[in-house]
This record gives sequence, structure tokens and C-alpha cells, in this order.
Amino acid sequence: MKVLWGLTEMDLPFQRIDVGGAFGGTDTPEYRAMNPTGLVPTLQEGDFTLWESNAILRYLAQGHAAGAALWPADRHVRATVDHWMDAQQTLLNRPMGGVFWGLVRTPPDKRDLGAVATSIEETARIWGMIEPALNRHGYIAGADFSLCDIPWGVHVHRWFGMNYLGLTRPELPGLRAWYDRLCERPAFQQHVVGCPIA
Repeated sequence: MKVLWGLTEMDLPFQRIDVGGAFGGTDTPEYRAMNPTGLVPTLQEGDFTLWESNAILRYLAQGHAAGAALWPADRHVRATVDHWMDAQQTLLNRPMGGVFWGLVRTPPDKRDLGAVATSIEETARIWGMIEPALNRHGYIAGADFSLCDIPWGVHVHRWFGMNYLGLTRPELPGLRAWYDRLCERPAFQQHVVGCPIA
């Protein structure tokens, strides 16, 4: 989702080849030669191959959005964008993954609700870390939508979209307003909101 959303924000043409999950194909020698992790996404651009979604986003922005609000030229602003991108992976992925896998990917009779509750609490704490920035200036790194909003935005859609599973969340009005702003973006609608939470 991150890379497709980013490509569309940058108005870049691309060919999507579905692999992984129900599509399979990530355990083939050919795929593992491109991406030894066996995960998705993998970007191929001519003879160049790159994996890890945040690395792909940075690469695309460097080549196609450098100096724009998405990937600012000012090194301090760009470093702020960059540290928030890394924080999504180091802080949010684990607890948010516990919520998602525990509630969405695990059958109801096999759920460890204690572990899910712990993941929800930790995830809420992490969302609370970006709440002051969102209240201050509207987006994670400043007044403008930037590259770091993409990795966090994919997860905030899941966070607000898991209502049907009885997920309870603390009130974070800045987070909710940011999510509503993201929902106004056509690329977010197409590649995140338009996909089932499954």
C-alpha cells in the first residue's frame, strides 16, 4: 500500500505485479534473487531492484519529488521526515502488527485477547506520540503532507477501520483530523481506503 500510494502521489506510471499472500510467488528462486526476504514490495526499475517499502519511498522521492513538500530540500526538515519514517518501523510496526494479526488474521476462537489488549495499549501510546505534532501543524512533520505521512497513514487507516472488531481507542482528536485529511487524498482513497482490511 505504501509504495502504490507514494507512486500515485508522485504521479509516476508503474506496472503492478501481484505476489505474496494469496497470490504466492515470493518463495520462488527468481523472486528470492530479487528480494531475499521473500516479502513485498519489491521495486524493479530496469536492472535496479530495491526492497523495503520505506527505502523505496525515499528512492522514488529523491528522484521525482526532491525539493517538493513531499521530500523537502531543507536538510533539517528532510531529517525530520526521515526520523518519523524510521519511527513507524521501529515503534509502530510491532504493536500495530499485534493488533492487526490478533484481531484480523486470527480466527476468533484462537485469539489471545490478553495479548491483543497489550498490543492495543502500546499502539495507542505510540499514536499519542504523534498527536502533539498533528495538533500543532496538521501533518506529522509540518504543515504540508510529506513522505512520512505515508507509512503512518497506512496504519492509521487500519487503526480506525477495525471498529467492527470491538477495538476501543483513546480519544486523539489530532490523529482523527489527520486521518480525515488523508481520506481526502485521491491516492489514499485508491490504494488504502479502497482495499479491504484483511
